Amino acid sequence: MFRLIWTVSVRTRYFLRRYMPTNIVLDAIRTRRGLRWGIPAMLLALPYLYGASVVTTLIAGGAPGWLHLVVLLMVWNSMKFIIMGPVSLFLLVRARASESRGRLVEHRAATAGARPYQSV
Repeated sequence: MFRLIWTVSVRTRYFLRRYMPTNIVLDAIRTRRGLRWGIPAMLLALPYLYGASVVTTLIAGGAPGWLHLVVLLMVWNSMKFIIMGPVSLFLLVRARASESRGRLVEHRAATAGARPYQSV
């Protein structure tokens, strides 16, 4: 039974990571090239929050109750984008610091072997 639950959860996660639009965008932002788009991607939370507001208004006006799931999904997606902004900023600073350290080490290694006036 445990193996079945594990397998279903792994396959569900794979499907959601592979085919859901918000997860595709967030995976693209997590790459080194995409880290700079984390803060602007926070703006994508606004349409989701607006959509959640509209659906909530529809529910209050007598729409079916299963639309609460749509509201939950929209709020969840907006939270993912809101959280990804600061996280991508942190990851970008960390990546740039690492690249800077690497360039510094390369520069020191290159200049250490090329001293023109060494005394013997």
